Amino acid sequence: MIKKQSTNEQRKKRHRRVRGKISGTPQRPRLNVFRSKAHIYAQVIDDTQGVTLCAASSVEKGFDGPTGNVEAAKKIGEALAARAKEKGIEEVVFDRGGYLYHGRVKALAEGAREAGLQF
Repeated sequence: MIKKQSTNEQRKKRHRRVRGKISGTPQRPRLNVFRSKAHIYAQVIDDTQGVTLCAASSVEKGFDGPTGNVEAAKKIGEALAARAKEKGIEEVVFDRGGYLYHGRVKALAEGAREAGLQF
């Protein structure tokens, strides 16, 4: 019998494949995205030192409104870009985390771009 691989395992496989090709540097850190059914998380990572430089998510105390939709993802992208700007980060490498560049992931990226991050 053929067993179907779970969609999360397929996503993890895609993510490992992409992570073999991209990594964050101090000059151009990696913007990583993780989404669950209810929330979305994003962080800017320097892979050479293994340090998270800044992060934003829909779980934070100051976040209001719905948490698992496109509007929330756009707000998270804007908040992350503002925090990155405070740290002096202008350019990042976008890591979609194995997800399709569509829906909430795309909205987060567009929100970050509108707020001034370049990738």
